[in-house]
Amino acid sequence: MLKNQKHLFTLEEGVTYLNCAYMSPLLKSVEEAGVQGIIRKRSPFSIQVEDFFEPVQKLREVFSQLIQNPDPNRIALIPAASYGLSTVAANLKLNAGDNIIVVHEQFPSNIYPWENVVRESGAELRTISPPESIFPKGETWNEKILEGIDERTRMVAIAHFHWADGTRFDLKEIRRRTREVGALMVVDGTQSVGAYPFSVQEYEPDALICAGYKWLMGPYSLGLAYFGPYFDDKKPLEENWINRLGSEDFSQLVNYESRYQPLAGRFNVGEQSNFILVPMLTRAIEQILEWGVENIQEYCGHLIEKPIKTWTEWGCEIEAREWRGNHLLGVRLPGRIDIKQLKRALDEANISVSVRGTAVRISPHLYNDSSDFVKTLSVFQGFFDKIAN
Repeated sequence: MLKNQKHLFTLEEGVTYLNCAYMSPLLKSVEEAGVQGIIRKRSPFSIQVEDFFEPVQKLREVFSQLIQNPDPNRIALIPAASYGLSTVAANLKLNAGDNIIVVHEQFPSNIYPWENVVRESGAELRTISPPESIFPKGETWNEKILEGIDERTRMVAIAHFHWADGTRFDLKEIRRRTREVGALMVVDGTQSVGAYPFSVQEYEPDALICAGYKWLMGPYSLGLAYFGPYFDDKKPLEENWINRLGSEDFSQLVNYESRYQPLAGRFNVGEQSNFILVPMLTRAIEQILEWGVENIQEYCGHLIEKPIKTWTEWGCEIEAREWRGNHLLGVRLPGRIDIKQLKRALDEANISVSVRGTAVRISPHLYNDSSDFVKTLSVFQGFFDKIAN
């Protein structure tokens, strides 16, 4: 098993950071890549034509390795998950009576684009809620999703893991069902890719959209997207010079080109060659590959095993092991515990977690160790001791 990797980060002493699902800290090596990018940009005469393209291609290659994608040309650089999802929305074909499947309390960026397209087409945005009186809920919730897909379903837009509480959705079964009815499966991998194994060859999504600043350990404002064959002839969200065929030859840019770069190259954001952010995200993914995603899951699983047992003994609800990962937990409290008061107490103890809906979201990584959970559980225990007395 991997050892603690805190030495590779610059984390303030006294702060317990269990909040990678909110935003990852930067590795020292990623910081250095950004600094070198800034230094290089201050001397623009050193930036050559190939510097607009080769680092981008390298990033596409390392991300492809991470998600087991055999063709890096299916990867696009995006500024945010919403950009990738809006690209999908712009290329959907919907008619009145069609439907798009989403789940309850899905992240807003994976809702708003679909609200617009169903409003314009007369289609339905169908939200699948978890069971109200059953816990653990993961298995039944997944069954409800499969039951909700019908002959008028044109797309299931879903995360691999729910952002609020870490519930895992069975992408293999959802993909099987969408194929039966001829629907797309679009996956938001922001809360899993980089921390939980993902293979485009196994799950076969039509699109996979990932923000880069969480489990990919990269900077803000740069993400990555995989686009499958459905999108090979579709329109990009914006028209820019660098996503056109032959843009590598600057001397010919005045000869306007109607054709796009191959495959997902057409969907790259303008100024994709960001000389600061691209090397940062590349270095971050390289480090994840060096660690191994399976090893990250194993390490986090070792960290949370005892805390989960303690929380469960106190009456908290945590999803069953087979329907969650080890990197993202939703701890739902007994009704007598005030979640807002608990969050304030955690903040005062310099423990960083998130509250999402009715869950305290705990999201560890390799920079955490058992002492972080000892400290966190001591704050929880203070609240449970009060209700016990």
